Amino acid sequence: MGWTWNKRSDLEHQAVKLSAGPRLRAAMVLAIVADLVQLVIFPMFIEGAMSPADDLLDLGVGGALAYLLGWHWEFLPSFLAKLVPGVDLVPLWTLAVANVYRKSKQLAVSMEETQAANPTHEAPRNS
Repeated sequence: MGWTWNKRSDLEHQAVKLSAGPRLRAAMVLAIVADLVQLVIFPMFIEGAMSPADDLLDLGVGGALAYLLGWHWEFLPSFLAKLVPGVDLVPLWTLAVANVYRKSKQLAVSMEETQAANPTHEAPRNS
């Protein structure tokens, strides 16, 4: 009774174990905190979505997320929608970062499947 390695089940197991890196976790925390500040704290003390403080927060969060994760197209609609009154009631920064994570996870899984389907073979060594 020997040990066997099933490549397919190992890849499925690895795909489930994909986890967010520290930059992605920091970006998610930043997005959640920014959305909470905009949805809960700013309306109590400041004018809310019409506030220059809200616009400055959006600008800072957009820059910080681009620094942490690189530029992603998901950030542009989030930033522009935050400038429209009323749309600011949706946690768009959190949704944008979650979508970046989802896409990066899908890309990693598809890359693993591509590598499994087309394994690279080393050339035999000449003695």
